[in-house]
Amino acid sequence: MKALLALEDGTIFWGRSFTGPFETTGEVVFNTSMTGYQEILTDPSYAGQIVTMTYPLIGNYGINSEDIESERIQVKGFIIREYQPYPSNWRSEMTLADYLKKWNIPGIEGIDTRALTRHIRIEGAMKGAISTYDLDPESLIEKARRSPDIKGRDLVKDVTCKVPMIWKDGKPIPVDLEEFRWEGRGYRVVAIDFGIKYNILRSLEKRGCEILIVPANTDSETIDMLEPDALFLSNGPGDPAPLTYAIETIRKQLGKRPIFGICLGHQLLCLALGAKTFKLKFGHRGGNQPVKNLKTGKVEITAQNHGFCVDMNTLPRDVEITHINLNDGTLEGIFHRKLKALSVQYHPEASPGPHDASYLFDRFIELIKD
Repeated sequence: MKALLALEDGTIFWGRSFTGPFETTGEVVFNTSMTGYQEILTDPSYAGQIVTMTYPLIGNYGINSEDIESERIQVKGFIIREYQPYPSNWRSEMTLADYLKKWNIPGIEGIDTRALTRHIRIEGAMKGAISTYDLDPESLIEKARRSPDIKGRDLVKDVTCKVPMIWKDGKPIPVDLEEFRWEGRGYRVVAIDFGIKYNILRSLEKRGCEILIVPANTDSETIDMLEPDALFLSNGPGDPAPLTYAIETIRKQLGKRPIFGICLGHQLLCLALGAKTFKLKFGHRGGNQPVKNLKTGKVEITAQNHGFCVDMNTLPRDVEITHINLNDGTLEGIFHRKLKALSVQYHPEASPGPHDASYLFDRFIELIKD
């Protein structure tokens, strides 16, 4: 089935649908990971985006129910060079095409993904539309231009949990806060869900944490009532600046207990400390981003997925810069010794990606113990 991708700047790419008829819009971005498409599809940080994979052959190991990073597919669309319809993997439970169809997410193949990626790198990430219905380039370009912009939108409200949940037996279980009591299974951690990935929760649980996941709009007074040992700020999609309610909650929590933020959580922590953020030209997305640890001098290869960044020149003087991106020199990590707050822009939990930075979860535990 013929399909068309149209970008807001007037560029078009022809391809084929491998999931049936569809039409959707979103910000078109690319990911450079060679594996891990299942984790990428289910990462809530991709809400509102159409993801292009730079690795050409996708689908060859299928889909399984153990490696998901949230309860559903989060992307608006999936663009690949060549779909592999016959997976070869003993863990596979269904094909990629069937998985996308299950959640009504369009998949398009046959696109020159190298040319598309190069275009985004030169011109920047931009709004796009893909369709099997509307194959008129001018019409679809106009739909892309009229679609909502990522900047200035609160996408977190679409991916955060609706009710508090406890992480237990490898899954989130809804709880009533009025009846909730800590079970004493370890360090009490409240995780604010801006679009949290399951492997973050697995990583915290592995280090002896009992985790209560709360919606993004949870206020500081509620967190105080729960009396946690520490606060975790999760990853999530889009622009951090509109999340004024979360920034206010974090600001009130500073200094009360140790805080650890990842990705969007890092940006929100920095905003709460008084810094500013900006939109990157095409973002950092993939499992091969080099980051320098300024404290050790070591270089870590990291997994990343973000389109916004903290302006390090706006950070208060008492905030220590701990990590920088070696590709473009942007901020990747901070530490506030007095407030016991640390955060990183990248994903130490990987999934998909390298495990070079998993030590950061251990640092969080050390802050709790201290």
